[in-house]
Amino acid sequence: MTRSRLIRLVLAVALAVVAILVSRRVGTPQPDGEAGPRRGGRLVASFRTEPTNFNRLVEAQPVARLAALLTQATLLRVDPNSGAFEPRLATAWTGTPDGLTWTFTLRPNVRFSDGTAFTAADVLFTFQALYDERVGSPLASEMRANGQPLQVRALDDHHVVLTFPVPFGPGLTILDSLPILPRHKLQAALDAGTFRAAWSAGVNPADMAGLGPFMLQEYVPAQHMRFVRNPNFWLTDAEGQALPYLDEIEVAIVPEQNAELLRLQAGESDLTTGGTRAEDLAMLRDAEAAGRIRLMNAGTAIDVSTFWFNLTPGAKAVAGKPWLTDESFRRAVSHAVNRQAIVDTVHLGAATPVYGPITPGHGQWFVPGMGETPFDLGRARTLLTSIGLEDRDGDGVLEDKANRPVRFSLLTQRGNTERERTSAVVQEQLRQVGIAVDVVALDGGGLVGRFTSGDYEAIYFGAQSNSADPANNLGFWLSNGGFHYWNPGQVTPATEWEARIDTLMQQQAATMDRAERIRLFTEVQQLVADHVPALWFAAANITVPVNARVGGVTAAAIQPPVLWNAERLYVTSERR
Repeated sequence: MTRSRLIRLVLAVALAVVAILVSRRVGTPQPDGEAGPRRGGRLVASFRTEPTNFNRLVEAQPVARLAALLTQATLLRVDPNSGAFEPRLATAWTGTPDGLTWTFTLRPNVRFSDGTAFTAADVLFTFQALYDERVGSPLASEMRANGQPLQVRALDDHHVVLTFPVPFGPGLTILDSLPILPRHKLQAALDAGTFRAAWSAGVNPADMAGLGPFMLQEYVPAQHMRFVRNPNFWLTDAEGQALPYLDEIEVAIVPEQNAELLRLQAGESDLTTGGTRAEDLAMLRDAEAAGRIRLMNAGTAIDVSTFWFNLTPGAKAVAGKPWLTDESFRRAVSHAVNRQAIVDTVHLGAATPVYGPITPGHGQWFVPGMGETPFDLGRARTLLTSIGLEDRDGDGVLEDKANRPVRFSLLTQRGNTERERTSAVVQEQLRQVGIAVDVVALDGGGLVGRFTSGDYEAIYFGAQSNSADPANNLGFWLSNGGFHYWNPGQVTPATEWEARIDTLMQQQAATMDRAERIRLFTEVQQLVADHVPALWFAAANITVPVNARVGGVTAAAIQPPVLWNAERLYVTSERR
């Protein structure tokens, strides 16, 4: 090799190493051949549901979380992949030895998107609104320790003291889900009792303000939400560049999953806000080979669609069908469902069979084999017979002792292929043991409406988790929680086992001993397995497709898997 060629080779390697080091300092992987983040440009994502409110303290639906991630900021953030704390509006925090009291130093010279200075008063106001009973925040139950609110006070404009009333296992991780809201924009609404309506879907974006990387510029129902760069965003990258890199993010409202895929393939959108379906992977891999998209592996889902019956005592929707509330009936249904068949046919193998809401994606909280009910039609039939359900007229459908057919309606989400197809598989599998199921697909809003009104027999649906830590999802586990699907918002526990779960969840949240928390939560999972209030079938392996022109992507198993880190996304070229 000549000396000149050797020099060129050394220089090429050195430049490549520098590029890799720069990418690592920025903390975001880049498309092949791209030297670094490009500033400016517009990214288009798709989302399947319409917003009803842009205030995360009011609305628990995923679209409200998405809007908050783009327009608001938290005191700190938990990296969804590593679990590490990241400074956000707070640059530092120190705690007392007992872990109960924490003093936060707020980031200096931060302004809201409308130019108003951010101070400790905004933090205090946010907690005031969070715990106000008139607001009825869906986040409030998760921001309590042993049912008691956290206490917050300001030392001055830039220092806040937060005190837990009792030891709290999740600790500061709960702050990851609490956006700090503008006191100057919302205090009057809180005082007047109109806080819930202040940032509803019809709000004038000029009446909003935030500390996040983007600002809502426009919302056109059934079309899109448009977010533009917040000129006052306070975060910079490792090279001192102001974030976000993008000028604009458009979130197109695309309710149907097939339409989402077509838009992505045609280059009309850059990413979806969820994972991809297994049946689309072959086509997407072809597009990846052609250089049009990249497929990102985000691991095993922690959000699993749930099948549950209406177990609310006295619910009119299930009157005359007492077997729906019988544990033996639900266990029979579980034995009659072939989960591996769902993995193979619905997910094409790209999933893991599960028997509870905790999946391998939850790490050390997952207990292999917990609650496993093997596919066994004989066992299912025996259980059904034991509660008096038999095919008395030979038509293939069971009847109860009053000669009423064993038939129920199952509501699921229209346009969500996994839920629609799984419902169809369950319908066919239950037919084999004499249970008739009528599947009814509704849009997301209609489905939520039926759930909240209690007007349903069974539902196959689900909500998104913000954290793998069970103590950060108390709305599901506690009997008074709004996401305690089968019987939400109980004033007092309806059953002894639910009361026991309430106690265990409070105990595990109140200890700092990780091993003890895992032990207590294992008992919680066992109680759910023993009493079968709901069923779970499969946890998908999450693959996220993104347009090849999008850089800075760090995919995560939480939702949204890409836009959670929107300030570091960039595009390498303009849209065609």
